[in-house]
Amino acid sequence: MVRQPLTQSDRDRGERLGEALRQARGPRSMVQVATAAGISVETLRKIERGRIPTPAFFTVAALADAVGLSLDALCRHLEQQPRQAGAA
Repeated sequence: MVRQPLTQSDRDRGERLGEALRQARGPRSMVQVATAAGISVETLRKIERGRIPTPAFFTVAALADAVGLSLDALCRHLEQQPRQAGAA
């Protein structure tokens, strides 16, 4: 199976995902959240920085649960359009 290249929209959504998870993590350390989600700290770091723009659904669900963020709220955040440069 050949994976389709990521679009700019995919990359933007990955950055918004990382931003939402980073904000929801708050003062908790990456180690605490990664451990609670059952993933490595490096994977969490890459997701938060948008370097893994399309993580597996179960990874996203585990992270959302670990930071106390509902999947509905996370989806709403991801559906927001990125801000355009110079927009008021």
